[in-house]
Amino acid sequence: MSRKCQVSGVGPIAGNSISHAHNKTKRRFLPNLQKKKIFVQELNRFVSLKLSASEIKTISKIGTAHIAKLIKDGQIKVR
Repeated sequence: MSRKCQVSGVGPIAGNSISHAHNKTKRRFLPNLQKKKIFVQELNRFVSLKLSASEIKTISKIGTAHIAKLIKDGQIKVR
């Protein structure tokens, strides 16, 4: 599986690591991904997803209706 949030699509980005002498080397910034099992009331079942930490906060704030819509549309594949 790729290092990508299944709901928001957040993935790794590239940047520079800068030393004290200001030498720049390429590096990757990886998202804070967590495997989470969430109960979706609209589907009346548990769904296991790989989510970023910010998306977990968003889901707890606004609910799971958006996830149910993405699953029904086929944009998120669940096991």
